[in-house]
Amino acid sequence: DLRIYLYHIPPISQVPIGLELIDRLVKEYPDNIAGIKDSSGDWENTRALNEGGWDDFRVFCGSESFLLQNMQHGGAGCISATANVNPRAIRALYDNWESSDALQAQEDLNAVRTLFQRYPMIPALKAATAYFAKDDDWRRVRPPIVEMDSQQREQLEEQMRSTGFSMGGLGD
Repeated sequence: DLRIYLYHIPPISQVPIGLELIDRLVKEYPDNIAGIKDSSGDWENTRALNEGGWDDFRVFCGSESFLLQNMQHGGAGCISATANVNPRAIRALYDNWESSDALQAQEDLNAVRTLFQRYPMIPALKAATAYFAKDDDWRRVRPPIVEMDSQQREQLEEQMRSTGFSMGGLGD
């Protein structure tokens, strides 16, 4: 009954999971290899995974920046760090990817993703949560990750205010 999802994150692991290896694994363990999270940041790789021809193989992109394209090519969705601060908007596109508003929704997601990518991702997400929850304990990180300094936090907070970003009820 074991279902395994592969995690392709070559920027961190320095070890890519290539299509040939996935093909071998799916063929040898068809009841166990369920899918993959592709955090390569390379849309062409994600597209190739969707076109792999494997039955019931689910492809999740590692960033909502590729969510609409992934859904249009048969993907299963996304697993993204920014889903921690922007879940409603990501879910809305997931639910309505075939609608006439989908492209605009994708552009809105991209703007939020870009805002957070200007900073170290995990500390920025935690700083945003602390800001909206009005609880500085959310800023705490564990080594080797380093908390954002006050200047970075102030810049992030100003950018969130100026773009109208909110965390959908938290601190509103």
